[in-house]
Amino acid sequence: MAKIKFIVDGTEDLPNDYLKANDIAKLPLVVHFPSEEKEYVDGVDITTEKLYELVNEKGELPKTAARSVGDFIEIFDKYLKEGYDYILFFGISSLFSSTIQNALIASSEFEGKVFVHDTMNLSTGEGLQIVKAVKWRNEGDSIETICEKLKELAPKVRSQFVIDSLEYLYKGGRCSGMAFFFGKTLKIHPIIRVVDGKMIVYKKPLGKMKNGLDKLLEIYKEDLPEMDKETVMITQSVAPMSGEYLNAEVSKDIPAQNIMNTNAGCVISSHCGPGTIGILYIVK
Repeated sequence: MAKIKFIVDGTEDLPNDYLKANDIAKLPLVVHFPSEEKEYVDGVDITTEKLYELVNEKGELPKTAARSVGDFIEIFDKYLKEGYDYILFFGISSLFSSTIQNALIASSEFEGKVFVHDTMNLSTGEGLQIVKAVKWRNEGDSIETICEKLKELAPKVRSQFVIDSLEYLYKGGRCSGMAFFFGKTLKIHPIIRVVDGKMIVYKKPLGKMKNGLDKLLEIYKEDLPEMDKETVMITQSVAPMSGEYLNAEVSKDIPAQNIMNTNAGCVISSHCGPGTIGILYIVK
């Protein structure tokens, strides 16, 4: 059986313990603040909590960046020299970042030994695909079979998050000044969904954050009859109380051992802000 190494880009928001236990390496994206030259490697040099502290301190949002082609060549070369037959890289949607493009350029240096999967998603929308791929690898599937299955799986992933505050969307240029003003006035907590590799505003619940959480649960319950209940993700960016509430509700339908709670890293959090939380799953 071929020895296959998985490499991820850090935006999949899976716990490090899970990555280590399943022989998955990480080449995380970087974040930097416009007012300083320093770059921070997501999850290595900076945590999400520290990111929010720096945002408050500097009064500006960080920018995010893909790793260079050279970085990809270096990590691909490292694991092939360690004796892996193939490498499979998972990246954030190519419509969000140049990560996939850079990985593809680097892969051309290794004569069919490196495969690149555009997850067309973000956060644990990527993570769900990685969890499935780990299962298929453990079952002995070839690299070609895993890649074909992943192509079929990607459109079936449902990723949606409720946003606590519009501030990060506004400062990041993803929300107009008018929308920000009326959003604050009406206390809108938008639900962002990933569709065809892009983020769209899916619903606009009004009032308290709990109304947004309940709308998120309503969407989840609509999909429940067709849901793959093997793994359901609840992913948050510093939203412990919302996490407790969603866990209590989701566990009424999904066995506790099938619910994976994760924390959003700096790349995802820099776009959505604190209090963001989502339910992510696969439909059959």
